[in-house]
Amino acid sequence: MTRFSLFSTPFFIGALMLGISGCNASEPGKQTVSTAPPAGQPANPRVLIETSKGNITVEVFPGQAPQSAGNFINYVKTGFYDGLVFHRVIPGFMAQTGGMTAEMAEKPKNAPIRNEADNGLKNLRGTLAMARTGEPHSASSQFFINVADNAFLNHRGKSFEGWGYAVFGQVVDGMDVVDAIVAMPRGNRGPHGDVPIEPIVMQRVTLLPEAAKP
Repeated sequence: MTRFSLFSTPFFIGALMLGISGCNASEPGKQTVSTAPPAGQPANPRVLIETSKGNITVEVFPGQAPQSAGNFINYVKTGFYDGLVFHRVIPGFMAQTGGMTAEMAEKPKNAPIRNEADNGLKNLRGTLAMARTGEPHSASSQFFINVADNAFLNHRGKSFEGWGYAVFGQVVDGMDVVDAIVAMPRGNRGPHGDVPIEPIVMQRVTLLPEAAKP
């Protein structure tokens, strides 16, 4: 298998070919690793993503992906994601965001973090995972939401090709909004493919208080 990235067009072509059986699954799979916090510990953080297409609420898993979750929460708290767009969407695959403005300019980001794809969490429908380049430990601000069970993105080993993509959260409300986002007409913007023709903006991304969690 060639090296791939959640930023490069060749990856998406190969990914769709490799993942077609998973993309046709009617029901999402189940995680084999518990994401519940230990007894006596605070509930998992939840984040509200207010988009131009509706709201998405996600739960983050610091117990299973401490670096990825902490990195995401830090970007949320600093307002980094506010105003950025879903810059790449592919039906039956995923919706990617977290780094690009509506003009398709990449926003300056923090240093990359370690890949935590070996945490046992799978890239199932509704999960959030860190996007990266072909270098396994290059994830920074960008992430994607799986809209299908994408087993080919899971950790298979600590080789360059086998590292996979680190899952760090799950959509708990608003998956219909995510589905609507990936169904939007898309095209090319310069070197970027699968860009929604109508910009889909994350207008505000905020950490929810404990009281707002069910």
